[in-house]
Amino acid sequence: MVVVDERRNRLLELIRQRGFASLSELVEALEVSESTVRRDLDFLEEGGSAKRTHGGVFYTGSSPQLPHFEERQPAQWELKKAIARRAADLIELDDTLLLDGGTTTYEVARLLVGKSLHVVTNSLPVANLLASSSATDLVLLGGYVYPRSGVTLGPYANDQLAQLNVRKTVLSVAGVNERGFYNSNLLLVETERAMMHAADRVIVVADSTKFGRQSLAHLCPLNAVQTLVVDQRLSPKWRERMTAAGVEVLVASTAESEQHKSAS
Repeated sequence: MVVVDERRNRLLELIRQRGFASLSELVEALEVSESTVRRDLDFLEEGGSAKRTHGGVFYTGSSPQLPHFEERQPAQWELKKAIARRAADLIELDDTLLLDGGTTTYEVARLLVGKSLHVVTNSLPVANLLASSSATDLVLLGGYVYPRSGVTLGPYANDQLAQLNVRKTVLSVAGVNERGFYNSNLLLVETERAMMHAADRVIVVADSTKFGRQSLAHLCPLNAVQTLVVDQRLSPKWRERMTAAGVEVLVASTAESEQHKSAS
């Protein structure tokens, strides 16, 4: 088992360094059979570190340069992955979209690797993830880099956003209550408001633990968002409240996520 683990770690490091690697390149580098590499890639893909596509595999793991971001990811992991899968279904080929730097949004980005899209982001981890794909037209916003999450914030980012138009914006939030949506950084909510103004449709991805809570900075009222993607644990009371505010509520279940994983 130690030999298998070492081989898989080496395989993952090869993919991480290259961003994208073909199956033949990996077979040659590891000096093992194609069937062995395929099995190892299945294992890495199931764990979310790689994504197979026609001709090879993309790296979809976390950015090793941002330990604070990596520490935040395990919280509500299965719920976030299910939400991300449901949200990714809303993104069409050749869509133009904005992605912020939340951990759930990062899970959405994992599922978009290799797709033909026009993506604007203020997230270094998301940009690092999508930069390896030649199919994605990627724009990284400039500005002050917030080290805890690796996102760019402030007037430079906001000025750039004022010149952009996209079909969809996908945002994460830190809390939701009757007054609306919240995030934990004053500069962040200003940039996220600019992201909202640039989009035809605003999609919030949030797990059910965020509801009934507030955070430092108020982002917007409930009715400023068109679509909410949330897990099945959201209470009926909150579903009714969101619907009454005119928000489309899409519920993702972990069971559906597991079925999708098995089918793939």
